[in-house]
Amino acid sequence: MNREYHKWFSPALEREMELLVFGHAGPRLLVFPSRKRRFFEYEDYGMIQSLRHRLEAGELQAICVDGIDEQSLYCFEIEPAQRIARHLQFERYVIEEVLPFSAKMNPRTSLTAHGCSFGAYHAVAIALRHPQHFKRAVGFSGRYDLTLETGSFHSLFHGFYDESLADIMPSDFVPKLTDVKRLRQLRGVNVILAIGEEDPFYENNVLLTRALEAKKVPHEFHVWCDEAHRFRYWRQMARIYL
Repeated sequence: MNREYHKWFSPALEREMELLVFGHAGPRLLVFPSRKRRFFEYEDYGMIQSLRHRLEAGELQAICVDGIDEQSLYCFEIEPAQRIARHLQFERYVIEEVLPFSAKMNPRTSLTAHGCSFGAYHAVAIALRHPQHFKRAVGFSGRYDLTLETGSFHSLFHGFYDESLADIMPSDFVPKLTDVKRLRQLRGVNVILAIGEEDPFYENNVLLTRALEAKKVPHEFHVWCDEAHRFRYWRQMARIYL
């Protein structure tokens, strides 16, 4: 199986960023790591192995990007506005640098955004915010409201809320969408959400599913037994939904 390591200085982030590419052809799968994890997580936890046959057959190509959560949404030492601004710089890095890089390497192929846990947030949010670039968004066990407190999970913003935060949370911005052009683009994206019935963010996924339904955005909602918030479940989900 083709495996490539790439690294370059990102103008958007003003730091070096790394990524891994698996496979040589086929639809592109843009993979975001989970909370504060790295670009090699997907390989280390057996997700690439789960997709090995498709990757080797040229039926799929995975681009595993690095994360900067510790500098952005999970950097509690700086002000909320700074954390959101840094997150938007990361989004720019993906849209303006990673996507052109992957399209040049593997042109005229469709693009899916994907992630597990907090990686699912990144994948679904960026696809719904920039639907013109994506064909699908596939989130496993994601949270789509960053202010939600549920189970052992706390709000990431502890009482802070403004429009800049609402604009990056699918649970908030999807129900408010009215722009005809953006809705038309959004309806070209198929959103697939999979989550365990006992996952703390199950209800959050239900609410996002209802919002997608209300906006007539194509979507699938798959409920798994138990919490299903572990890689052993995500490896199975990958074989089914990717």
